[in-house]
Amino acid sequence: MSVVRVAAAVLQRSDGQVLLAERPVGKPWEGWWEFPGGKIESGETPYHALVRELREELGIEVEKAYPWLLRRFEYPDRRVELHFFIVRGWRHDPHGCEGQQLSWQHPAALTVGPMLPANAPILAALGLPSMYAVSNAVELGEQHFLERLQRALDQGLRLLQLREKHLSLESLERLSEQVLTLAQPYQARVLLNGEPETARALGMAGVHLSSERLMALPERPHDMLCAASCHDAQQLARAQSLALDFAVLSPVLPTLSHPQAQVLGWEGVSTLVQGSSLPVYALGGLQKAHMEQAWQHGAHGIAMMRGAWD
Repeated sequence: MSVVRVAAAVLQRSDGQVLLAERPVGKPWEGWWEFPGGKIESGETPYHALVRELREELGIEVEKAYPWLLRRFEYPDRRVELHFFIVRGWRHDPHGCEGQQLSWQHPAALTVGPMLPANAPILAALGLPSMYAVSNAVELGEQHFLERLQRALDQGLRLLQLREKHLSLESLERLSEQVLTLAQPYQARVLLNGEPETARALGMAGVHLSSERLMALPERPHDMLCAASCHDAQQLARAQSLALDFAVLSPVLPTLSHPQAQVLGWEGVSTLVQGSSLPVYALGGLQKAHMEQAWQHGAHGIAMMRGAWD
């Protein structure tokens, strides 16, 4: 069975909506919806194919596009390798140059369909924000941390890892209740760094696995978000094989807690993330100003501990 390589575009507006296109009459899977894009021709890079296809299909000129995910999918008649890009800047208004219907949609609340099967995991990944905060209650003090958390939620934080390994179960339960109470009005999701059973008992939206737990896990829990810390290609491959929701890759830069640790650097991040089927957050010594660099090197966004609470 032949493999068809495709460049696919997630055109994303500042309000989070993305552009979907209906496959026109006469094409395979007519009437189904998909992300714009098309076949990568011989001698083309995925990026150059993306630019060409969006010019031909939508009449736009790409100005800002970032490599994102690689998804492989088998249809009855072919295998498809989808190179997804997040497109955040373009010139001209998109329109259906080939007669196709277009629609701006929120990924979590589609009003069009059906979607091509290969695109379902992409919609779930688009529900993840660009920033993933990691709690730092032990250093800040619990009350000060909760005040910083409230401020961050007011400013748009929607994904948090509660990582307080020093706490007793009783203290963790108390802090978890306070964190979840603050997060609930914002529909912010909180993951526990620990065991799935504990995360479930505490009412968390998900679990964040250490790299050791990741490598020992036979199967991911399916009733919650599941993420993991990764530091090398083997661990990232394991996260993909378990079909986790996302991974965190570290350390990118030197950190205060591990100043002598060997760092990946941005080129290391790019090498490891290239070809990933999972959204990957970059972590380690980062500030909010590093977001653009993270996107440029294929990361979904950045994860921060100290930087999240400045």
